[in-house]
Amino acid sequence: MVHFVGAGPGAPDLITRRGAALLQQADCIIYAGSLVNPALLGLAKPECIIYNSAEMTLEQVLAVMRQMEAEGKTTVRLHTGDPCLYGAIREQMDALDADGISYDDTPGVSSFCGAAAALNAEYTLPTVSQTVIITRMEGRTPVPEKEKLASLAAHGATMVIFLSIGLIDKVQEALLQGGAYHESTPAAVVYKASWPEEKTVRCTVGTLASSTRAAGITKTALIVVGDFLGTQYERSKLYDPTFTTEFRKGESV
Repeated sequence: MVHFVGAGPGAPDLITRRGAALLQQADCIIYAGSLVNPALLGLAKPECIIYNSAEMTLEQVLAVMRQMEAEGKTTVRLHTGDPCLYGAIREQMDALDADGISYDDTPGVSSFCGAAAALNAEYTLPTVSQTVIITRMEGRTPVPEKEKLASLAAHGATMVIFLSIGLIDKVQEALLQGGAYHESTPAAVVYKASWPEEKTVRCTVGTLASSTRAAGITKTALIVVGDFLGTQYERSKLYDPTFTTEFRKGESV
């Protein structure tokens, strides 16, 4: 059996209880290199075999899984955050399906949630933004033509940008090309959300590149953009005393 497990954003106590239990039971752990906090490996039993997938190809990862399965052992494939986002799990699952190897998937807290927590922010604010776009800048790995950053930026929605901090100048340029964000639109960079070395940088779209460089951030960071980082919004209707819901009647003003 193979268990895909989301490790959470970094802090070892942000893994789910299920995920922690699977790590404790595993005969083999294949973890995602520097992206996963190595403190989580302390949950492994002494005889557990541990592999760092940053040093492996897909074929090598699958070979380990097949060997463990042949020996009747349990493997945990430990991915950062939640593996459904940029986890490259589909290709692994398809191969396991072809081999008839059983697997399941335990979700984790994504780093985009960790980033919001680090900023004490809410991505969806009434009259500001009700949509969150999760994306990345094209680099060595392309993106579909209709999903280029400048096109998505045209919506002006809350945006969370993964895997792009090394392309920060191009990110800033693309955000401004979209037309909905402006030089003064609030932005932030969150480095290693929830890790002990977590760092947050608040800036604007116009100062995004310079602020990131000034902070010395070159990897393992998320970029968040949008007016949700500002100060203007309307309170929630759900908790408005004049708003009637299934559970209470609104008061007249």
